[in-house]
Amino acid sequence: MRQKRQTPDVTVVGAGVAGLSAALAAADAGASVLVLAKASHTSSNSYAAQGGVAAALGADDDPALHARDTLAAGRGLCRPSAVRLLTEEAPARIAELQDLGVAFDDGLGREGGHSRDRVVHAGGADTGRAIAGVLAARAREHSRIRLVEGERITTLATLRGSAVILATGGYAALWARTTNPRGAVGDGLLLAHAAGAALADLELVQFHPTALRDDNGHDGFLLSEALRGAGATLLDDGGERFVDELAPRDVVARAVAARAGARLDLRPVERDRYPTLMATLAEAGYDPADEPVPVSPAAHYAIGGIVTNLDARTSVSGLYAAGECACTGVHGANRLASNSLLECLVFGRRAGLAALGGPRFDAEAAPLDPACDPGAELWRDAGLIRGAQGLGRLLDSPHPLVRGIAACGLAREESRGVHFREDFPVESDALAGHLVVQPGREPELEPWS
Repeated sequence: MRQKRQTPDVTVVGAGVAGLSAALAAADAGASVLVLAKASHTSSNSYAAQGGVAAALGADDDPALHARDTLAAGRGLCRPSAVRLLTEEAPARIAELQDLGVAFDDGLGREGGHSRDRVVHAGGADTGRAIAGVLAARAREHSRIRLVEGERITTLATLRGSAVILATGGYAALWARTTNPRGAVGDGLLLAHAAGAALADLELVQFHPTALRDDNGHDGFLLSEALRGAGATLLDDGGERFVDELAPRDVVARAVAARAGARLDLRPVERDRYPTLMATLAEAGYDPADEPVPVSPAAHYAIGGIVTNLDARTSVSGLYAAGECACTGVHGANRLASNSLLECLVFGRRAGLAALGGPRFDAEAAPLDPACDPGAELWRDAGLIRGAQGLGRLLDSPHPLVRGIAACGLAREESRGVHFREDFPVESDALAGHLVVQPGREPELEPWS
């Protein structure tokens, strides 16, 4: 008789930095862990992350200053307790990665919105690859972890009996122009919502200012903010600088979008520090040593996601979420550069530890609706600059997450951080809260607890 496979203590859906961090934390504490990845771990957003990890490591820095910068970028929507936890844990998570074998570059970099040099990199612009590669290797060799790639989950009902951690990434690939891998379409959010979990801040999607503008197959390729931190400048058609390159990303992105001929000048940068990035530019036909390369904004990072507490617990018993698919409130209305990989490390670990001692998932969960491609309509109607007319059109989209993005965008009748309404161009004190979407209900404005 064929023996039934034993249900693991913890099932992690997603094999990026958040998912692998959760798996290792739970397994190191004694749990049996199954990790399910929709594709290879090399296809995750965090594997492709060019930026670094922010941590107060310098002699002139401390977590309180890191927290202050994070809160300032978040434009009044951050959850202060989450920010404090993130910034206080950051140095320990860097030390932990070094112990695991991640070789960080010498020195600290500075990126947009930071008041100190506090960003660690590995391999120049290959930080995500370096971290994810080490974590994946440690997971594969761990006796209590089983990693299965090429396994797409279409309903959480098949995972009952385990504590379930969603670490499925964001949804910025719903936009036609994106820096994300095409699989980043919000599956985790829809899986959680179908099981009864609340979502929040779906309208808050960060557009990266400097993605390659190209007609030869490399359109949307990310040109890391680390380049601007190292001296790259943004130039208009006349060769003049037009923005502070290290201002918060929403400010820089709108300035770039307003200039159709914007270019990133990499000539002041030590280009040999970024070999992978420079090789991609050369493959695309550009010589950054000779002339600036054309750039424009692209959808990059989903701030909204599955509502969790500080231990990654969702509103559904036994269900946890970490990384870009989660909404902890740490980013507010505009993510501070290099806080995203840090979020994966901090909250991924916390998810793994919380799931170890928590209940098992046993909720009803409907399957996902068939996938569809909303990219063109989202770029037109919910891009860098939005308005009521376009967002209203999206309410009729066949894609449930697009309808949620539109409903939240319409409800936020203001411009704040990454969300810019041409018909409501200023912040409103009355909207200094989070738009929470419970299953079957319209978005409701709530404060973080």
